[in-house]
Amino acid sequence: MSDLFSDLDAVVTDASAYADRARQAVKARVSIKDRAALDREQHIVHGLAWVATYAETLREVRDWARALKEAGKLGEVEQLLAKLLAAEYAAQLAGGVPMTQVETIRPADFGVEAPRVALAISQEEKTRLAALLREGRGRATLENTGLDDDFELIRDQFRKFADAEVVPFAHGWHLKDQLIPIEIVEHMGELGVFGLTIPEAFGGSGLGKTAMCVVSEELSRGYIGVGSLGTRSEIAAELILTGGTDEQKAYWLPKIANAEILPTAVFTEPNTGSDLASLRTRAAKDGDAYVVTGNKTWITHAARADMMTLLVRTDAASTDHRGLSMLLAPKARGDGDEPFPTEGMSGGEIEVLGYRGMKEFEIGFDGFRVPAANLLGGIEGQGFKQLMATFESARIQTAARAVGVAQCALELGLQYALERKQFGVEIFSFPRVANKLVMMAAEIMASRQIAYFAARRKDSGKRCDLEAGMAKLLAARVAWAAADNALQIHGGNGFALEYPISRVLCDARILNIFEGAGEIQAQVIGRRLLEESVN
Repeated sequence: MSDLFSDLDAVVTDASAYADRARQAVKARVSIKDRAALDREQHIVHGLAWVATYAETLREVRDWARALKEAGKLGEVEQLLAKLLAAEYAAQLAGGVPMTQVETIRPADFGVEAPRVALAISQEEKTRLAALLREGRGRATLENTGLDDDFELIRDQFRKFADAEVVPFAHGWHLKDQLIPIEIVEHMGELGVFGLTIPEAFGGSGLGKTAMCVVSEELSRGYIGVGSLGTRSEIAAELILTGGTDEQKAYWLPKIANAEILPTAVFTEPNTGSDLASLRTRAAKDGDAYVVTGNKTWITHAARADMMTLLVRTDAASTDHRGLSMLLAPKARGDGDEPFPTEGMSGGEIEVLGYRGMKEFEIGFDGFRVPAANLLGGIEGQGFKQLMATFESARIQTAARAVGVAQCALELGLQYALERKQFGVEIFSFPRVANKLVMMAAEIMASRQIAYFAARRKDSGKRCDLEAGMAKLLAARVAWAAADNALQIHGGNGFALEYPISRVLCDARILNIFEGAGEIQAQVIGRRLLEESVN
């Protein structure tokens, strides 16, 4: 593979040029100031997001492989993974990128010239990669992630925790629709999961978003519910760090970091979905408290939580985001018999296909009181802005969760393919089975690299909403594809509840919905790309 980097450079150059041609073509038809045009031209605006995401992903894969070569760590597995990913994505850019199973964006949609397909990979090379994956039992994608040794030590610690305390029990929790045992939550607190990115001055580890990615990956590989336990703490801590008063930081952050309190995010309302600016839950000032009235839905881990980051409308006369405020609202921890014992709160569980270990709830507020001192930042009308400041981290973390789910699917699919025999041979020996597995591995590697790229930008203090959005957009699709194909490898057994892949398929499906549905995510990325500068 002496010419690998020449080939990768050619693919990256062509993909970037195509993305730029597409961007100019869309800009000629759409202005970001014209919302009607953006909605009317959604197909090409969202298509631009996908094309640019592919271009950025190819760049990160190329740079990852080059860094490994310079460090003397570029092995045959890494070379084949990079080549497979680049060849497949180059072909898709030229022929059509799947935005969903029924929506494809093609060069003709933009009215521009298609990029070259500058690289191809043979079946012999795929078969060789499959043999290498077999040797490593799926771990080959993790041997050289490009991270420093310190991060790999963190990965090893949490992989061992997940393998010992999560993997053997996760499917049972799912089938019984049980909350993740509190002992697991407490152990995670002892391991520092909930204070991972909180500064040391407030009792956290101060490790940054790259470490968050590694931990989220490994915990989500064990079970997405466990990997997501830290999400609410991450959101709450980010809200308080970026928007809280000194007093609020000093009081709340140490309690979040040591798991003394478990937060939950209470934003979404019935009939508003992604349109948070139009929410109606009202908080009226009454002396030294806010009195909350309204309804919220899709609240994860709500019963067990001790504190809510609660988005409310404090300006009754407003109709948009300018009247919203964020409250740090304490509540009593509930249980299965009485999920919401706090006065002024009521609610019930929403039964779901997957993502069950924390449970989803709808909540009604009627006379629920929150101390006025718990208004985040101490100034009304800042809630929407404060929430937007958390989206970069939330989407990076969701991308990492998706990578973990995809890795789980790969390992389950590979294990089954090696154990299952048909016509006297392992089904792994059939190219249509092995090809699925190697493509999973290549896309997992690529998703991991773009998530790390976004995390590094965040850790360095750079704006990364575009990169975070791209990472989440791609990784969510990769997780679903990996779970779906791993189930296909299981055949009829994959449809049986007793096999863990059935759970992984259900869990993977939510990733393209929460933290910004795929369509909303593509819209946000498309808008950013249409700005004059995206540096």
